[in-house]
Amino acid sequence: MSNEPLTFWQILLLSAYAAGMSGGQVLFKLAALRSAGAKSGIGERLLELVFNPYFIAAVVLYAAYAILWVWILTFIPLSRAYPFIALAFALTPLLGGLLFGDPISLRLMAGIFFVLCGLFLVTG
Repeated sequence: MSNEPLTFWQILLLSAYAAGMSGGQVLFKLAALRSAGAKSGIGERLLELVFNPYFIAAVVLYAAYAILWVWILTFIPLSRAYPFIALAFALTPLLGGLLFGDPISLRLMAGIFFVLCGLFLVTG
């Protein structure tokens, strides 16, 4: 593992990883929306969550992505790979706005812009 520039395929793989993590967050939000009804106690809420298909899908996705992450780290240094997680910080709020109507302010857009600029500076 050297300090050579990342290849196109490595960048694509790391970007896909970040997108998958954002997808997991969308699934967690869907799970939360599905279980948003008033329940009598925490036990009932937890039981409902365990059988929530969105929650199960999110956990399975995260488990698969944990395995993928370990594999990625076998050929990309952690210091080069980890900054790509910042893509998830940019993508997830945008997906929240698109899919759930979450507010997307100018301030949020500026923050996403600076996150992406930071990613470029760190990995470029």
